[in-house]
Amino acid sequence: MSDNAYRKIALDGLWNNNVTLVQILGLCPTLAVTTNLVNGLGMGIATTMVLIGSNLIISAIRNIVPGDVRIPIFVLVIASLVTIIDLAMSAYLTELHKVLGIFIPLIVVNCLIIGRAEAFASRNNMVHSVVDAIAMGFGFTLALTTLGALRELIGFGTLFSQANLMFGEGAKWLTISVFHDYPNMLIAILPPGAFLCLGLMIAGKNVLNARAEKRAAIAKVEPLGGDEQTAG
Repeated sequence: MSDNAYRKIALDGLWNNNVTLVQILGLCPTLAVTTNLVNGLGMGIATTMVLIGSNLIISAIRNIVPGDVRIPIFVLVIASLVTIIDLAMSAYLTELHKVLGIFIPLIVVNCLIIGRAEAFASRNNMVHSVVDAIAMGFGFTLALTTLGALRELIGFGTLFSQANLMFGEGAKWLTISVFHDYPNMLIAILPPGAFLCLGLMIAGKNVLNARAEKRAAIAKVEPLGGDEQTAG
């Protein structure tokens, strides 16, 4: 696979085919746990680790798995990895695990995981599958973290609140009070706020895409116009 192909995989995962902002998959954890930046980051990292492991294993066994039972086997692999992540977080990130709650086990049914297993890992080698998993997982994590930061900022006027849940007690200093004497806007933390903020993010991405396409179209037209003037 060429460097351009790797670049395409990375851009698809991060932007062009972002699982949250374009495919609109995995909305259950996206809307439920992103009440602050740290929760979104934790959920995104856990999902990414499962995605990398499942893509790697499924790519490795893709040639020996019968086609008619591939989906049950994929689910078994994913469920095993989710169990490992769930137990590890319960042991080492106990407080964050309590906050994320049932949404860690629910990674098993996240459409992102099974979708990449079926669409990519089962058809490509292990290196390419891991690159795809990293790109898609990082794009998912970036979307969750951004959404969590947006909701936290609007809701409480802070960033990195409860950072100690992920990074330990010594990380409490990471909390930033962006707005002092801020009147909390709890609607941003409630479910309606999740939908509104996600809608704003999707709209913002569409605006940026439209501007990029317009600039690209202008860049193509300008050289042609210059050639015609030269010829005249």
